[in-house]
Amino acid sequence: MLIVAACAAAQPSKFNTVLYGVAYYHEYMPYERLEKDIQLMQQAGISVVRLGESTWSLFEPQEGHFEFAWMDRIIDAMHKAGIKVILGTPTYSIPAWMALKHPEIFVERLNGTKSSYGIRQNFDITSPVYLFYSERIIRKLMEHYAKHPAIIGYQVDNETGTYGAANYDYHRGFIDYLKDKYVTTDTLNKLWGLNYWGMTLNDWDEFPPRQNATNPSYKLEWDMYGQKVVADYLTWQAEIVSEYKRPDQFITHCFMPSLTTLDQLAASRRLDMPSLNIYHGSQNDARGEDVMWADDFYRSLKKNNHLVTETNAQTIGWDARGQTPPFDGQGRLFVYSHLAGGANMVEYWHWHSLHYGQETYWKGVLGHDLEPNRFYNEVSQVAHELQKIGPKLVNLKIKNRAAILYSRASDFGISYMPIKDGNAYMEVVRQMHRAAFRNNIGVDFVLAENADFTGYDLLFVPPLYVASDALLRKISDFVKNGGHVIMSVKSGFCDENSVVRHIKAPGPLREACGFYYQEFSIASSVPLKDDPFKVGLDKNAARTWIEFLIPETAKPLAAYDDPFFGKYPAITENKYGKGSLIYEGCLVSDEIQSALVLRKAAEIGLIDSEKHFIYPVVIRQGTNDLGKTIRYFLNYSGKDLSIGYDYPKGTNLFTNASLKRGDAISLKPWDVVIVEE
Repeated sequence: MLIVAACAAAQPSKFNTVLYGVAYYHEYMPYERLEKDIQLMQQAGISVVRLGESTWSLFEPQEGHFEFAWMDRIIDAMHKAGIKVILGTPTYSIPAWMALKHPEIFVERLNGTKSSYGIRQNFDITSPVYLFYSERIIRKLMEHYAKHPAIIGYQVDNETGTYGAANYDYHRGFIDYLKDKYVTTDTLNKLWGLNYWGMTLNDWDEFPPRQNATNPSYKLEWDMYGQKVVADYLTWQAEIVSEYKRPDQFITHCFMPSLTTLDQLAASRRLDMPSLNIYHGSQNDARGEDVMWADDFYRSLKKNNHLVTETNAQTIGWDARGQTPPFDGQGRLFVYSHLAGGANMVEYWHWHSLHYGQETYWKGVLGHDLEPNRFYNEVSQVAHELQKIGPKLVNLKIKNRAAILYSRASDFGISYMPIKDGNAYMEVVRQMHRAAFRNNIGVDFVLAENADFTGYDLLFVPPLYVASDALLRKISDFVKNGGHVIMSVKSGFCDENSVVRHIKAPGPLREACGFYYQEFSIASSVPLKDDPFKVGLDKNAARTWIEFLIPETAKPLAAYDDPFFGKYPAITENKYGKGSLIYEGCLVSDEIQSALVLRKAAEIGLIDSEKHFIYPVVIRQGTNDLGKTIRYFLNYSGKDLSIGYDYPKGTNLFTNASLKRGDAISLKPWDVVIVEE
């Protein structure tokens, strides 16, 4: 019997405690054990489960025939046990009858191959046929479940992308998008430079397919369109769900860390909060930065708290080669790392390990024997801790004075004209974040689409290869008005269409940077003269790319130790207005990046270099609902550590012990201490 309840008045994006749970798939179990699973969840302290996002074929086993009793039983049992439910729309894996009846919905890729049944996410999300069936199942689910008191929120779709679609209808949608944006082919010819190689268009019907396109502007617009398609699709789902949901229920989507899959900013506007699926290294690869950069990015989308809908339980991987279960304490450490990054919920994928299918070795909280184990015990420890201190950790407000500018267009643009194998853009994004993370400098992300640098003192700019004049002026004005920038190579080189500017590089940034350049070179490794950042011989080098900077007002911070490149500075700093801009005219080592960040942060008062802790001690803080400062001390090492406490009087939330300046905090291997001040 489906249980219903009246709507409760509450803010859907504000929780009263931290939620801690799992994705649960009773339908995958080899035998009936719902009662047993719930008993184990209750004993462990699980407070929330995610259900249903993979099971369209069970909700609608035959076209137009809907079955809900099997899920009613699960949700009712969860409610009886006091476990909250997040229900997913099951649209990312289509049922077999749809595939058989409508093969035209399958994705046709740029390489000419066409998907088929047997794997998830194999369809064109713009297909009118697919959208018809998707809307119908979403509405049927919402009509049936919206009033259930166990359900606190809805996840629309799952890890959505275009899945490589280049179908005819998808391409026609792209042309319509271009017509709206550029109006005439003459405008397109001019802005994209289509006279080159005789690609001039005189009519929209002449527009070529994407498969053989070589023009960077075409590639960029195609990829940006794909991001818009996904964001529009998620918005469409959210609008349908919002017609039925109660005011106290939230809408979310589980994003992946890959930032070029969709426009996360646009997609998040219709969500109450974003969610994150993040998997990370364990054992000796448990470094923390994989978790924190993703938390920082998704927290920044709405400048508010986010959820973690999936993360490692025991081991991950689509086969047996990735079997590295966490050391004792690492699972707990990662949970509190997410909370320190602003998460209000952490859920594992998943409750139980699978006995069949592609993800057989992607183990859950329970192993293949479905019995409590070492990881289950650690989950239980965390859950019972959160039952006591969760209300003090939830809704943490994090205010940072540093930010990283992320440019989706630059991420794409550099990939079309690469300077090295691999993703050079994201390597610098991650390197800059890593430098801040390891120096205990909290950062937000600012997205180029709505760049607002208000409230920040330090701005990191990874290779801003594709950018409008307006965005570059914002950066220059930020510096002129007292901000400080650390900027990487190729910034300012192309306009917003990925067309190279026809002025000396770095284009509109020239005055703020204090130099220009006309030449550049690839380079395997060129040492810097006199090891200016004291990083040691093997780390003291420029690599991959060198720009021949000619200073005008900028001062060199480092020079190349080379008979040819030595005439050009490797790294410069320019005082411009009330601020400063450090420019890296080459790709640098992690150690050099860290030294630059530490030096500038100390100079502008972001840190006190005399009392500053660095990795493997990670310190994060924010303000809770009571106005108290919550400070996390995280030990990302397998060693016992003791650090001095140099903050206002506080209380260790795990032990209730008082702390004052001068006291010592002891951290066991992979341990965490949380202090309320």
